[in-house]
Amino acid sequence: MTRSLRTGAIAVAALAASFALTACGSDDAKKDSGADAPASATPGAGGGEGSGESGGGSVDAAALEGTWVGLTDGKNVTVSIAARKVALVADKSVCQGDVKDMGGEPMLALKCTDGGTERTMGAIDSVDGSKLVVSWDGGAKDSLTKAEAGKLPSGMPSLPDLGDLPEVPAP
Repeated sequence: MTRSLRTGAIAVAALAASFALTACGSDDAKKDSGADAPASATPGAGGGEGSGESGGGSVDAAALEGTWVGLTDGKNVTVSIAARKVALVADKSVCQGDVKDMGGEPMLALKCTDGGTERTMGAIDSVDGSKLVVSWDGGAKDSLTKAEAGKLPSGMPSLPDLGDLPEVPAP
């Protein structure tokens, strides 16, 4: 029971951190309007559809910015991307890393705290303003929707009832 509580607490803390990271990153991205954009981002694209690269199937790294949530095999998956930094919470794994340019295409390169390898290198299958699909080298494929900045996503399972926990004695 203590292990599941600890895992739940870590997941909640990581999720809260990813929302905070996204809220801060989204405001900065709007203010910069491409001034400090990475080389793979099209100047003036602003993460929109008319980026000039959409015809060739390439992905604009700026379009990845934000928090993305979903369920894969019935388990919560949250990916937060800001300033080319990535935080991921999936089931019992917490991973972090960077958006890397691999052959002109952005990929998610992560390292998981539990040593897991299922989601360490992710190829972007597709991204638009509301949906992100990532195929991971470990075999998982996540189909995620963009969360609204500053708000918790709806339709996601909640934490289990914690009523069975013992009370902490007063000091």
